[in-house]
Amino acid sequence: MATHVLDVIRTKRDGGELSDEQVRFFIEGYTAGTIADEQAAALCMAILLRDMAPGELATWTQAMIDSGERLDLSGVGRPTVDKHSTGGVGDKVSLPLAPLVAACGAAVPQLSGRGLGHTGGTLDKLEAIPGWRANLSTDEVVDQLREVGAVICAASETLCPADRKLYALRDVTATVEAIPLIASSIMSKKIAEGTASLVLDVKIGSGAFLPELDRARRLAETMVGLGRAEGVKTVALITDMESPLGRAVGNGLEVTEAVEVLRGRGPADLVEVTLALAREMVSLAGLAGSGPTAGGSATDPAAALADGRAFAVWEAMIRAQGGDPGAPLPVAPIRHTVPAPANGYLRRLDARSVGEAVWRLGAGRARKEHPVSPSAGAVCLRKRGDQVTAGEPILELHVDDGSHIPGALAALEGAIAVGPEPPDPRPLIVERIS
Repeated sequence: MATHVLDVIRTKRDGGELSDEQVRFFIEGYTAGTIADEQAAALCMAILLRDMAPGELATWTQAMIDSGERLDLSGVGRPTVDKHSTGGVGDKVSLPLAPLVAACGAAVPQLSGRGLGHTGGTLDKLEAIPGWRANLSTDEVVDQLREVGAVICAASETLCPADRKLYALRDVTATVEAIPLIASSIMSKKIAEGTASLVLDVKIGSGAFLPELDRARRLAETMVGLGRAEGVKTVALITDMESPLGRAVGNGLEVTEAVEVLRGRGPADLVEVTLALAREMVSLAGLAGSGPTAGGSATDPAAALADGRAFAVWEAMIRAQGGDPGAPLPVAPIRHTVPAPANGYLRRLDARSVGEAVWRLGAGRARKEHPVSPSAGAVCLRKRGDQVTAGEPILELHVDDGSHIPGALAALEGAIAVGPEPPDPRPLIVERIS
């Protein structure tokens, strides 16, 4: 029986489960342009309200993968493993993580995106480096993985075109938060990129896309299930994003901090999350523990940071994409400090507020086509739990245009709280889901 788009919408609107035929009809038709945006928007809203069953979602994800090419990384000569973060404030982990895991013997194909709203984008950060380019051909990706071991670049236009259209539609129809659509969007791209294993970093807390633990856990479990159903070894860590990760927030500032981590330094929280994810990736790639390709400091991420191997891969990765790893990064001409309101302990430094402030300073964008400043951002001079005195600088804002400062300060209202007692500690690594 022929399928009609109105039948697909009605089925989901009324709480039914879409058949494989209906799912494929919709994904193929919307990708080809034979299904209108308003019809796709209606279905996305129905999915947000009615959810999807596991089998239904698996077919949906597979159809999105089948809408474009699937990379073949079998010839890179190393086990392949990637990582995806649901995004946060100061989350520059991908920058040190990809070369770090490559230094341990894996190939890391990081197809990354740009920032939107209060969360930063990996490509925006790397584009602060003079000469670095995000767009690579498939052959260039494979060659770089073979020769360097790590690549961070933009996904090609031919990879999951269905997701490209659906993502843009969800962004303007208030359906971004639908967990099945989030999971299929992330996992279709990661599976299509050809990696054999995947570690997911699912954030919770004020700066996270899904702040609540129960919803983040459900997303993590859904994505792990999708990956394993497609033969991709998948593990998720739920990590904290109540406060900014590290001290730097903003494109060029985060690159500088990532380099500090690769030199064996960097903020303790950033190093902890980076190493936790790296150990999971090395393990999934089969490089940890026993075996002919495993063992000793060669596959220990902490050792690869300490002995300089990870930094060497970083330099090679940046050069391979046209960048100069030794070039000075852009510096904002204007700085403005935000003081502590009282004596005591810093009990809150709200991640979302800091992210929104940095966005207003010019480091982020409201829409994907908007430009961003490579030098705008903020530096957290104090971290949650630190003892502070009234008037002491807590944040240092970096900006190219001073007219942006009032808007950033407005975003920070209520973001800083100081009290007489230190706050209860929050674990950075909250849960592991496999």
